[in-house]
Amino acid sequence: MGFCPNFKECRLYLSVMSNEFSRVALVARRQDATVIDTVVAVRNVLAELGAELVYEQQTAAALGEQGIAVDQAIAQQDLAEHCDLCVVVGGDGSLLGVSRDIHRSDVPIVGVNRGGLGFLAAVSPEKLTETFGAIWQGDFTLEDHFFLTAEVHSGEQVVAQGTALNDVVLHPGSLARMMEFQLSVDDEFVYQQRSDGVIVASPTGSTAYSLSAGGPIMHPSLDAIVIVPMFPHTLTSRPLVIRGDAVIRITGDEEMQVSCDSQVNLPIGVGDQLVIRKSAKPLKLLYPLGHSFYESCRSKLDWASRLGGRDPS
Repeated sequence: MGFCPNFKECRLYLSVMSNEFSRVALVARRQDATVIDTVVAVRNVLAELGAELVYEQQTAAALGEQGIAVDQAIAQQDLAEHCDLCVVVGGDGSLLGVSRDIHRSDVPIVGVNRGGLGFLAAVSPEKLTETFGAIWQGDFTLEDHFFLTAEVHSGEQVVAQGTALNDVVLHPGSLARMMEFQLSVDDEFVYQQRSDGVIVASPTGSTAYSLSAGGPIMHPSLDAIVIVPMFPHTLTSRPLVIRGDAVIRITGDEEMQVSCDSQVNLPIGVGDQLVIRKSAKPLKLLYPLGHSFYESCRSKLDWASRLGGRDPS
């Protein structure tokens, strides 16, 4: 077993059991040919390793269309009760969708990248045999990535709620227009602002929408939250990084929309309050041993290139 870095809050650690993943769930939220071909390849590798396989229902149906027999099909929201490890084939968006149903358990999740940048889905489809073989020998790391919970309060009642691994985004809805809102942190007034909206992101989400809006990149081990205004009507508004256990409250005098990971939408009525805080239960993300956040940034954000020179690494 290799050296385990002691990240303060992320609780990164190595498995000490090579056979703890006896039952594995396979999920593919996209059912195009490339993704299904990779699901079949993952299935074959895991079967060779002796894993008992269960499948998310739509994934099972897609495999059935390919003439592949599936013994057990499980609804996505029930997968955690039937597996020791969840393997998601697709992009980060697919992993985000599955993570909301997995994170309340202690079942880890690993992504096989068939999407774009793939900060979360870190297993290469070209190295399935090598990577999963190493994982079955205990050569992997687990990282705790915290969720954000978003609640819409109308008076004393919570009328809507959602969770986000990447970000909670407040925006005006279908029309592109400015909105006005007030923001406080731990019941202390921060500012009143006119802008196109605001992004509240976890460290995991700092390389997603927040990055596109000019927010900072945060290491996933940080216990922090970043608040990023979207096109603010001022020259002095900047992203704000606050501690992870802070409670954010946003109110406005108009109807607005809240998006959780761009997958769950919540309406906000006039006078309602949006309350955002860190969830108590983190997601356990599994990475191949040797995975490096900085290497991911170099390769996916093109840090490794320089004008007129070679890759310094």
